[in-house]
Amino acid sequence: MSEDSEPAPSALHASQQVRSVIGKLRRRIRAAAGTGDFTLTQASTVGRLLDSEGRGLTTSDLAVAEGMRHQSMATTIATLAAQGLVERSRDPEDGRRMLIVLTPEGRRRGEEGRRARGEWLAAELQRKCTEEERRTVIAAMAVLERIVQD
Repeated sequence: MSEDSEPAPSALHASQQVRSVIGKLRRRIRAAAGTGDFTLTQASTVGRLLDSEGRGLTTSDLAVAEGMRHQSMATTIATLAAQGLVERSRDPEDGRRMLIVLTPEGRRRGEEGRRARGEWLAAELQRKCTEEERRTVIAAMAVLERIVQD
């Protein structure tokens, strides 16, 4: 499709469906994890810090990853720090930079929430889908992953 042309009706319909389903799915997964005290941004930030394997990330790194302003991420980090879930430490390679790392409690809650979300979704896919439908979901996720790759 050229950049000048209008999206096909099927592309518009697919776009609406994907956005709708992903929004509902995110809410259901969040509820299943029992992370009602986390906002979506807080939960996503804790997840990114889990994925950093203890190396930590800067506020700027997290803001870029979440597609938000630095100031907004700083507020999110401040809230998580006030809850005792993250702490700041100097970057050992560049003492001017502050890295955000999970505290042991932050790691525990992040891993617990991730496990609960994964278990809930796997159980729902098992209960509500056939093997063929699950293969279709896997194939659709590959397509969506291709869309979000830069």
